[in-house]
Amino acid sequence: MDATFFFDPVCPWTWRTSRWLVAVAQARGLAVEWRAFSLAILNDGQIAPEYAEAMAASGRVLRLVEALRAQGRHEDAGRLYTELGARSHDAGDPLGDRTVAAAVEAAGVTDAAPALDEERWDEAVRESHALAYASAGPDIGSPVLMVPDAGRGIHGPIITEVPGTEDALVIWDSMLPLLRLDTFHELKRARR
Repeated sequence: MDATFFFDPVCPWTWRTSRWLVAVAQARGLAVEWRAFSLAILNDGQIAPEYAEAMAASGRVLRLVEALRAQGRHEDAGRLYTELGARSHDAGDPLGDRTVAAAVEAAGVTDAAPALDEERWDEAVRESHALAYASAGPDIGSPVLMVPDAGRGIHGPIITEVPGTEDALVIWDSMLPLLRLDTFHELKRARR
């Protein structure tokens, strides 16, 4: 894999960053591994009632993402996230069981859909989350990006809009050397 992207499907910032990474992967022929990062775990299960349904649906999707990863189906996991994000973040359909079912169908992963409701995948989600958090934390959220030989991950990059291909590649090409420098820690500014 050329990049590992740890994500929680409920996060709109993560969605934008994932579309950036997809554009970079297509332009550069990179292989992306899609892994679970749980905002529910990060927030120790303290979820406001208005987000409960979306977070529950997200948790189900993360089980399926880790089940697909265990089978080496990285492209299927990426396609699932694409279908889910297009419905929830782009089209504004609330993240819930109906949206998840439609995304599973459209992504062509119905054969693996039982994992959505199999609690045995919760441990794989926790392990994936722990790996991401250990590589980039503390004080991070979704997404976390790791690349081989960097030795660590980063939270982000957080982007406000999905850039065109040229700008997407500029971000990627600027970020890689920083990731590989042991002395580099963080670039940050307030969100707008």
